[in-house]
Amino acid sequence: MITFTRLKYLSFTHSAIYLTLIVLAILSAPAKLYFGWAHGIGWIVISLLCIAAVRRRVLPLWLAVTVVVIGGLGPFAGSAGFVYAERRTRRQESLLERGMV
Repeated sequence: MITFTRLKYLSFTHSAIYLTLIVLAILSAPAKLYFGWAHGIGWIVISLLCIAAVRRRVLPLWLAVTVVVIGGLGPFAGSAGFVYAERRTRRQESLLERGMV
């Protein structure tokens, strides 16, 4: 099942893989090949999952676009988008709770 939380953690994992890839590329380590493949395959997987999540109304469209379009080059934007969306939802829920009184 596709959930917001699972996609968020997958995005953070993808960002960690990308950060490791950058460090390995700077150090010219041979393991960068494997992290490059993990980044590429990870981006394809998270992109397909985000598209499916938008269709199921789990993710807002703007967040899926951020993850899919910008995430191929810099997955940190997708991770930041998840944090922003989560905080925005919490803020809206707290405003609703206060308005209900």
